[in-house]
Amino acid sequence: MKAPNPVYGSQGTTIFAVMSGLAAEAGAINLGQGFPDDEGPDDIRAAAAQAIVNGPNQYPPMMGVPELRQAVATHADRFYGMGLDWQSQVLITSGATEALAASLGALLKPGDEAILIEPFFDTYLPVIEAAGATAQCVALHPPNWTLELDELEAAFSDKTKLILLNTPHNPLGRVFSHSDLVAIADACIRHDVVAVCDEVYEHMVFDGMQHTPLITLPGMSDRTVRIQSAGKIFSLTGWKVGFISGSADLVSLISKAHQNLVFTTPPGLQIGVAYGLGKDDAFFTEQSGDLASKRDILRAGLEAIGFDISPCQGTYFLTADIRPLAGDEQDIDFCKRITTEAKVAAVPISAFYAPNSNHKSHHFIRFCFCKQPAVLEEACNRLSHYLR
Repeated sequence: MKAPNPVYGSQGTTIFAVMSGLAAEAGAINLGQGFPDDEGPDDIRAAAAQAIVNGPNQYPPMMGVPELRQAVATHADRFYGMGLDWQSQVLITSGATEALAASLGALLKPGDEAILIEPFFDTYLPVIEAAGATAQCVALHPPNWTLELDELEAAFSDKTKLILLNTPHNPLGRVFSHSDLVAIADACIRHDVVAVCDEVYEHMVFDGMQHTPLITLPGMSDRTVRIQSAGKIFSLTGWKVGFISGSADLVSLISKAHQNLVFTTPPGLQIGVAYGLGKDDAFFTEQSGDLASKRDILRAGLEAIGFDISPCQGTYFLTADIRPLAGDEQDIDFCKRITTEAKVAAVPISAFYAPNSNHKSHHFIRFCFCKQPAVLEEACNRLSHYLR
């Protein structure tokens, strides 16, 4: 057989599949992969179930069912005052991963450059490279994972087509500050660059922090693609329902990639999500508060064991420095060791960097806290017993 696309032909199994497989084999508590251990809100699942029974169950519109596109626009206006036209500025996708693939595939061509902020979710780089583009990486610096604006500016060139921004940030749990967002927006405008914004954890912000979509900053409404995830908002990660919003021109362009990837998304799930987006503000506030309390349980337990924990302002994830407990042991080796011996799985942060990155760290790991309190407490007990 002739050689395949080298990007995918050389790609191994994702770190999430590796660690989840090892956790299953070892009978470990899986705090590696980011999925909740409950089934999501009963009423949203009931709304989807009723829609599946009653129909429609044939192909829905390629852009998404009107009920959900309207709900996405209303949600954006309610929380951020965005004023979207649901007919031309909203596209429904089969999860945020497909939204990223469609957006990057539609915007990039061979010879283009895309700026990534390291560490980054592992889907980003192969999709950029498969489009024939090159990634220019800008590092966040531990322990507070700060963005150096001079390094950001140096990454832009006349080849830069887009910057991919993830806030709230996976794997670090960082919410980008208003000053960071202003600097990114200013650079995009000066260099005529599009921003693709992965905002799937938008409602998972803690301690009085605010999530600000980059698209709402001056000058960014026509050059920003905003990506959201019903799976994250409602703890229904298996549904794979995502949303794209932006200018009509950008959404129209990306829809052409979308129609050649999956074409559409199951209508019953779309209708269930539309119902969910209409829930009152208290639902979203309570979701965030519940996650913050779980974060606090895990953080207190890990700090008591001896881990150094980075600030966590949002998402499902805590970042822990293993050096106080493991010295110079590599993060991947430590994660495999605690999975098989302590029966608790985590993932190494080094997996979230480009393969040849100069900024890669090998002493941070990521724990997921979107689990039941008793599960988090048991995980801490196991780690404490093993490491101390």
